[in-house]
Amino acid sequence: MSRFRHFAAIDWSGAQGPRQPGIAVAICDADSNAGPALVRPGHIWSRPDVLDWMRRDMPRETLVGLDLGPSLPFADKGAFFPGWDRTPPNARQLWALVEDISADEPHLGAGAFVDHPEAARHFRRHGGREGDLFGGGRGRLRQTELAQQAQGLNPCSNLNLVGAAQVGKSSLTGMRVLHRIRADMPVWPFDADPGSGSLIVEIYTSLAALAAGKRKGQTKVREAELDACLARLASGPHLPFAGRYSDHATDALLSAAWLRLVHGEPALWAPQALTPELARTEGWTFGVF
Repeated sequence: MSRFRHFAAIDWSGAQGPRQPGIAVAICDADSNAGPALVRPGHIWSRPDVLDWMRRDMPRETLVGLDLGPSLPFADKGAFFPGWDRTPPNARQLWALVEDISADEPHLGAGAFVDHPEAARHFRRHGGREGDLFGGGRGRLRQTELAQQAQGLNPCSNLNLVGAAQVGKSSLTGMRVLHRIRADMPVWPFDADPGSGSLIVEIYTSLAALAAGKRKGQTKVREAELDACLARLASGPHLPFAGRYSDHATDALLSAAWLRLVHGEPALWAPQALTPELARTEGWTFGVF
């Protein structure tokens, strides 16, 4: 029997501004007959809202998946930011560095970090601004992202901040959340599962969609097919809500049910390529082999 009583998925956003229509939060309990539900449907979340919900209102014993990159590439060059004397030795200190440089920025934004003259050398930014250490092409990838490619997925570098598919902004703003919540709950694999309480993992919502029968490159789920996709994940139908069924909402609903279905597979907690060094620096996406 699983120790987790609830499963939550958070579709994140790194966009500017106080509130983010791109954030969606969904949750389901351990009973597969009970489908997932949106948390606060119709609410336009801020990033601090999500942090407060996780700290104060999220049920105990919840496995929560965050759809963001909790770290940056490290293994390929032996450092997050080669050549910078402030480059951190591990992910937790990376979160602290992003928080320190962005501390005066509201809404848990991370623009100040991206604009830092040393950090900026490693990012691709809007306006054709590509740092001299970005590396060209698609940019540097974490080892878990290389493993995602091997599974047929199409990850982007967290150092790329340009384009509709970029996840870099989400990752950097997410690091501020992880830095602030680190004392309240562990984050796998940077922390081991303590065996009780809630636990955070990194997710990639496309994995849930593929498991629910969607095709590669066509992983967004429409309202009309949502319950059929949930059924393929051994889940009951979702709790209907008023308003538009955005991609963010359906991603979160499907991912919560997927977490409930697959979290008990031991292999997902011990990927062959996940070394202690990667667990300390780059982390790993739950569900990637």
